[in-house]
Amino acid sequence: MTGDVWLPIPPDEIEGLPKGPDYLFWDGGDDGAQEFPGDPADCVFYVVPYMRPAEVCVRPMPRMSSVRVVQTLSAGTDHVEPALADLPAGVRLCNARGVHEASTAELALTLVLASLRGVPEFVRAQDRGLWRGGFHPALADRNVLIVGYGSIGAAIEDRLVPFEVARVARVARSPRTTARGPVHPIADLPSLLPDADVVIVSTPLTEDTRALVNADFLARMKDGALLVNVARGPVVDTEALLAALEGGRVTAALDVTDPEPLPADHPLWTAPGVLISPHVGGATSAFLPRAERLLVNQLHRFVNREPLANVILTTGAKGA
Repeated sequence: MTGDVWLPIPPDEIEGLPKGPDYLFWDGGDDGAQEFPGDPADCVFYVVPYMRPAEVCVRPMPRMSSVRVVQTLSAGTDHVEPALADLPAGVRLCNARGVHEASTAELALTLVLASLRGVPEFVRAQDRGLWRGGFHPALADRNVLIVGYGSIGAAIEDRLVPFEVARVARVARSPRTTARGPVHPIADLPSLLPDADVVIVSTPLTEDTRALVNADFLARMKDGALLVNVARGPVVDTEALLAALEGGRVTAALDVTDPEPLPADHPLWTAPGVLISPHVGGATSAFLPRAERLLVNQLHRFVNREPLANVILTTGAKGA
């Protein structure tokens, strides 16, 4: 197998890469002004830079006339999908399933526990030298609803088990049965939301899930419920959420927002009952070893002409 492979991790830092391709390093640095490492037309396997703006990630794609695989290092692929129309037919888009489950699930639990137990208030009191206690809800005995029950949603439930929650309900695009119980279709949300004390959103961003958490969704949540978003910002209607927060009906913990980054003067920063983290669900020490294992595995499959893992779609295919 010949051709260039563009990697956002220096190739000499990745053990086990297969021989054959020419490995070039490009991580989209310098706000995307970084020079390309070679001619994009010679790239056959493009690993998209991680945690870069979408406009940076897609910048070389219109010139990638020979590319066969676009591999993201994120679970979501919505940031590169608009540029797929510029690519030839037959290009496989693959995501990073298996890379972010541990880190994102950890953060989801962190946001839930911090919000329920009042940690933000404790930190603010500490900054002022105040010993300020109080009564807060526990995660134990709560009903939890996971909206988006893919590999990350399942990893979140794995970490909920020791916390003695009363019940976990699961929602995904398609209904199915798992060892832990049924997965409901999105159409069941209206009947599931009123019982949930904690709603964790971990669904991919698609046209079907954009603004899924809208005014109607929020109105169906029980009074005092907590919304946690570790998916994508546009899954939540920001204006509807602000109205619900200002009304005091719900609280929220958000790792992602719309817009993002959140401007300094945005009202979400000061809305009551909201905890915001700056899109750090996958940005931990767990990322690099899992990302490298994924890339080595995918590139061995590619070089040996074996089926790739994590294929989301193929350009030019019916329905793509």
